[in-house]
Amino acid sequence: MAELISLLTVVGLFFGGIFMLVVLGGSFVSIQQGTVGIITRFGKFGRVLRPGLNFKLPIIESVSQRLSLQNRSVELAFQAITADQANVHFKAMLLFSVLNPDEDTVLNVAFKFVDERSFMTALVRSVEGSVRAFVATKKQQDILALRREIIDSVKEQLDHALASWGYHLIDLQMNDIGFDEEISRSMAKVVASSNLRAAAENEGQALLITKTKQAEAEGNAIKIAAEAERQAAQLRGQGIALFRQEVAKGMTEAAHEMQKADLDVSFILFSMWTESLKHFAEQGKGNVIFLDGSPDSMQDTMKRMMALSVKNTKM
Repeated sequence: MAELISLLTVVGLFFGGIFMLVVLGGSFVSIQQGTVGIITRFGKFGRVLRPGLNFKLPIIESVSQRLSLQNRSVELAFQAITADQANVHFKAMLLFSVLNPDEDTVLNVAFKFVDERSFMTALVRSVEGSVRAFVATKKQQDILALRREIIDSVKEQLDHALASWGYHLIDLQMNDIGFDEEISRSMAKVVASSNLRAAAENEGQALLITKTKQAEAEGNAIKIAAEAERQAAQLRGQGIALFRQEVAKGMTEAAHEMQKADLDVSFILFSMWTESLKHFAEQGKGNVIFLDGSPDSMQDTMKRMMALSVKNTKM
């Protein structure tokens, strides 16, 4: 009998030790960095466990959820219809996280939705609804230029909803905005025609500028040539006038000298006449020049030259 009691005691101690180990093992829980744990007592929320080693009451308390506080992303692909009934295809990336690690926020995140799938469905549908509501008021030709406005509109509407769920919207990116193939082809044609029109306008402007500059250059050249010709004519006239003045001056001085020497002034005219005949003979180069060499003609010419000399002397 004593042996039986001893055996039962050993077995009891053995199972008691195992039980104690199980209890002690279940009394400590480890929470990873960037994560919080949700403690429930018989299904009711109890408290929040922070990262590290935490103690919990065995059997009574249990870790129902582990929530990540790190950033999370989701990719979206959907379509919307513009005001002029054109289909627009969107590909977006949504970046979000838990608003903060406070107990109220964690409680909201943990129990607002039935499960993670329900939350993601609500999030995706909210983004799609915001984009569609914005696009429905715009025309297809304006959509590509309104990428930033679309993002800002979605953020403004989504921030309030996410905050009520315990989340915070970090970023929303519209990675791709496309249209149906037929619309894309028509838009490409419109862009091509606009580019051709712009190129033609630029070419016309360039040609106009070229012609204008050429006309200005030609006008300036004509002005410069006319001014040069005017100055040249003025200089030629001044040269001829100076030549005549010097000739008259020389003839006047020669006449005075001959008068002082008591010589006939007509001798100068006779000398000029003979020098002219000599010059014509030497420089004629085969040309025929008819001169009246009679004494009457010579006397008549000399009288005219003497009259011109007297006139210049008086001047």
